[in-house]
Amino acid sequence: MITETEKHVIFPWRDAYSVGMPEIDNQHKGLIRLINELQSAMMEGNGKNVLAGIMDDLVRYTESHFAFEEAMMRKRGYSQLAAHSAEHKRLTGQVCELRDKFRGGKVTISMEVMKFLKDWLADHILNRDQAYAKELNGR
Repeated sequence: MITETEKHVIFPWRDAYSVGMPEIDNQHKGLIRLINELQSAMMEGNGKNVLAGIMDDLVRYTESHFAFEEAMMRKRGYSQLAAHSAEHKRLTGQVCELRDKFRGGKVTISMEVMKFLKDWLADHILNRDQAYAKELNGR
């Protein structure tokens, strides 16, 4: 039986997202879970406080994940660390800005916002993260 939450999944995990590093994959799954939680909360008509709480969790988890990923890349000598870190800074800024606009009443959580979050993370994993995985897993 499909639960109400499962009906609202906008971003299912796919094997193509795996970078071959279990801890990173689990963190990516955590980010995907938060995006799906936000989608479910929006579709179920939850209030602003619930949505804002999930947005706060998404910002915190994004910052924590990016810090972990950068420390791992630094430790393993990833050749494109500076560019990847700059991308992380840009993406974190976008998510923080979205959260702040939502809290300030300047934007609502809509399908357009959900598509942005999904595309933002999928693109980052499939393009940027797969690049470091290819280099670091090949050693």
